Amino acid sequence: MIIEGYKVKEFQGPVKRFCRTMDLKNDAALIAEYVNRHSREKAWPEIKAGIRSVGILEMEIYIWDNRLFMIVETPVNFDWESAMAKLATLPRQQEWEDFMSIFQKCKEGDCAEEKWMMMRRIFHLYE
Repeated sequence: MIIEGYKVKEFQGPVKRFCRTMDLKNDAALIAEYVNRHSREKAWPEIKAGIRSVGILEMEIYIWDNRLFMIVETPVNFDWESAMAKLATLPRQQEWEDFMSIFQKCKEGDCAEEKWMMMRRIFHLYE
């Protein structure tokens, strides 16, 4: 396997990064369908628009086995709690969460904030 890394988008100024994690149910067919539903062709445009509308600049989700890792980049003055509260009220957001919950280790009806656990950074190379 060749490892090339992933190019990231450059922004005009500094950004803030949030890292979150969640586990999927340990079922190969469910995991494959979860990945499929997040493809460019299948992800709902209303969900992507809603994410951007609350101020999120970039969101990436990575997978290893049944573990997900999400990186969210925002403006430095971004307020996570108020943005997530607003996101939860947007059209189709809860419908998307319910649509995804069959794959995730969570309770039906959970919002994104209840599913994804915030990770704490323990190391970096920045000066």
